[in-house]
Amino acid sequence: MTIATPERYAEMLDAARRGGYAYPAINVTSTQTLNAALQGFADAESDGIIQVSVGGSAYFSGQRVNDRVVGSLAFAAFAHEVAAKYPNITVALHTDHCAKQYLDEWVRPLLAHEAEQVKRGEEPTFQSHMWDGSTVPLEENLDIAEELLEKSVKAHTVLEIEIGAVGGEEDGHSAEINEKLYSTPADGVRVAERLGLGERGRYMAAFTFGNVHGAYKPGIVQLRPRLLHDIQEEVWNAAHDGRLHSVDSEHVATCALPDLPEGKPFPLVFHGGSGSTAADIAEAVSYGVVKMNIDTDTQYAFSRAIAGHMFRNYDGVLKIDGEVGNKKVYDPRSWGREAEDSMAARVVEACKQLGSAGRALK
Repeated sequence: MTIATPERYAEMLDAARRGGYAYPAINVTSTQTLNAALQGFADAESDGIIQVSVGGSAYFSGQRVNDRVVGSLAFAAFAHEVAAKYPNITVALHTDHCAKQYLDEWVRPLLAHEAEQVKRGEEPTFQSHMWDGSTVPLEENLDIAEELLEKSVKAHTVLEIEIGAVGGEEDGHSAEINEKLYSTPADGVRVAERLGLGERGRYMAAFTFGNVHGAYKPGIVQLRPRLLHDIQEEVWNAAHDGRLHSVDSEHVATCALPDLPEGKPFPLVFHGGSGSTAADIAEAVSYGVVKMNIDTDTQYAFSRAIAGHMFRNYDGVLKIDGEVGNKKVYDPRSWGREAEDSMAARVVEACKQLGSAGRALK
């Protein structure tokens, strides 16, 4: 198996939720970083998720083209070709952090494209898309989520939503580090009331518990993973005591799609995980996190290897004092291989930390 089918992706998500582990979701911005992610998953014998952000998708199209749909489709086409050479792992393709202002020029066109593919009997290009409603009120967030979930069902894709704000900065979107970074159990119940628990279509939920994008020194980010437990518990109880009128207890108890392990009604997503402690990550995963976004750490691993190469070979990569340099060390393939190996090693580390290493579905 290479790029996941919708059925295989559902199997992946259910296996992670049942098994108490999560998949690294690696952001990529180039064919080199995409190859590094695939190499890392293969080395770890792990399935995984590879994703492009709003900025990454535009960058894939070329800085003069700057078209998110073109870049996304180019990324996916390349991924489908090269992933075929990794038959022992399954990889899902995902679009990450689509804010409201980008929906009409990015995710909605992709969903329409994929719905047409499904009508023709083809597999959708992507396996999931994220709607980032963190900057709008909860009810507006869920209004848009309902619309996108309906479109996702037609496209045979999974929707990811974000409830609450993630601090820090990513692709020009920023949020302060304050109490808005913490979702509540009441938020979780409202999400289940509006979107159901899988019977209306599969979705993943990124509830915020102090998450922050970017790199920060110890002590700046105050995660509260226990909040995820509280949200899951409240929604599970609400589903069984009649408070969730849209989902009766019998349906929840027997729902085959998706699988609902005891006490974990939501498949959860961990955003802003770079720099988090191993204890916080393990605790979050234990409460039902099945996907953890990783970008800052893999970016650094990739670029750090390039910096090391340049410093070691500065008199070869630069034409100093009228010399001609050394083509072997300024050839992009020389530093590119080092960068890919370094990033792949960081992906392996993430797979081990999240428990997906050695658990590729057969």
